[in-house]
Amino acid sequence: MATSAGNRVFGKRSQPHVVILARGDKIRHMTVHPWMAAVAFCFVGVMAIGYLGATTYLVFRDNLIGASMARQARMQHDYEDRIAALRAQVDRVTSRQLLDQQVVEEKVEKLLEQQMALSSRHGRLGALLDRAEAVGQLPTSVPVPNEKPGATGKQANLSGGLDAIENLLGRKTASDTPPTDKSGQTPSAALGYVPLTDTAADRSDRLFSHMTLSLKDIERDQINRVQKLADGASETAEEISGILRRNGIPLDQADKASSMDAIGGPYVAPRTAEAFNTSLNELDAALSRLENVRATAIRMPFANPAPGREITSRFGNRPDPFFGGLAMHAGIDFRSPVGGEIHATGSGKVVNAGPSGGYGNMVEIDHGLGFSTRFGHMSKILVKVGDEISAGDVIGYSGNTGRSTGPHIHYEVRRNGEAVDPMQFLNAGMKLTTLID
Repeated sequence: MATSAGNRVFGKRSQPHVVILARGDKIRHMTVHPWMAAVAFCFVGVMAIGYLGATTYLVFRDNLIGASMARQARMQHDYEDRIAALRAQVDRVTSRQLLDQQVVEEKVEKLLEQQMALSSRHGRLGALLDRAEAVGQLPTSVPVPNEKPGATGKQANLSGGLDAIENLLGRKTASDTPPTDKSGQTPSAALGYVPLTDTAADRSDRLFSHMTLSLKDIERDQINRVQKLADGASETAEEISGILRRNGIPLDQADKASSMDAIGGPYVAPRTAEAFNTSLNELDAALSRLENVRATAIRMPFANPAPGREITSRFGNRPDPFFGGLAMHAGIDFRSPVGGEIHATGSGKVVNAGPSGGYGNMVEIDHGLGFSTRFGHMSKILVKVGDEISAGDVIGYSGNTGRSTGPHIHYEVRRNGEAVDPMQFLNAGMKLTTLID
C-alpha cells in the first residue's frame, strides 16, 4: 500500500476498483465506483435504521396500547358515572312527579265525588221543589231557588277549575289552552292555566282550596235553601192546620187516614245522616204534612157555592117566612135567579140527589171526617148518588122548589149531622185561598 501510494503521480486520476469474478472459463469483472459504495452504504444505513425503528415500535407497542386502553377505560367509566347520576336525577324527578300526580288525582277524585254528590242532591232537590209547587204557593218570605246548582257564578268558576285540573293531569291539548287577555296573561277569573312546572304544586293547592271552598259554599247554599223551604212549608202547614182546627176539623183523624198505606220491611239500623240529607228529610216531612193538610182543606167545604152572589139570609134563628114566628135557619141563602150555577164547596161523594121535603130538589155531599154539605131548592140536579165531586164542580142550578118564597140557593154545612154556621167556613176559605191555590 505504501509502495502503491508512493508510485502515485501527482495530478493523475486514480483508477477505479475492479471486482473480477471467475467461474470456470468464464471471467466477469465489475467496476466499483465511489458513488456506488456510497449508495450501498446509505442503503445499509437506512435498512439498519428501519430495523431499529421497527424493533423499537414492537418493543413499546404493548405499552402504548395498554396506556390507550387504560385512558379509554377511564373515559368510559367517567361517562358511565355521569349517565348513572343523570339517571338517578331523572328517577327522582319522575318519582316526585308521580307522587304529585297521585296527590292531584286523589284531590280530583274527591272534587268529582263532591260534584257528583251535588248533582245527585240537585235531582232530589228538584223532585222536592216539584212537590212544593204542587202543594201550593209558599210564603213570599221564602226564596225558592229557580236556578239549578251549576247555573250560578260559583259553578262557572268550578267549571274553570275543572279545566285547570285537566291541564294539571296533562289531558288538555294545545287547542284547549284557555284564552289570554291583551297582556298575554290568562284571566284569573277562570282560575288560570296551570302548566306543569316547579311551582305547579303550590298553584294546584291554591286551586283545589278555592274549588273546595266553592263546593262547600254551594253545599251550604243548598242546605240553607232547603231549610228555608222546610220552614216555609211548616209555616204554611201550621197556618192551614190552625184554620182547620178552629173550624172543628179533626186533623188527627185526617193524618191517620192519610197514613194508612201499607208499609213494612226488615229492620235495618239507621244510617248516620249528613246535614244535607237531614235537611232534605225535614223538607220531605214538612211537604208531606203540608200536602196532608192541604188535601184536607181542599176536601173540606171552604169554597163559595155561589161566587159573587149576595147573601140574603144568615145562619141562626129568624122569623119564619110562612108562620111568622121564630124558626131555626140551618144554613145561609144566596140571592140567585132560576138557572144560576151551584158549585160544590169541597171534594167528596154525592150521598143524596133528588126531592127531599122542604129542601125541594136537594144534593148532599159527604166530605169525610163527619162533614157534609146540602144544597136546596134547586131547579135542576146535574149529579147522581155515588158521583165523586171536586171543589168547584157545577152540581146543579138554583131554583124555587120546596119550602121557598122565591128563587135562591140554600146552603148548609153539617158536622156529624148537626148544622153549623157556613159563614165561618166561607171566611176561613178566603184565608186558605192564598195558602192552597
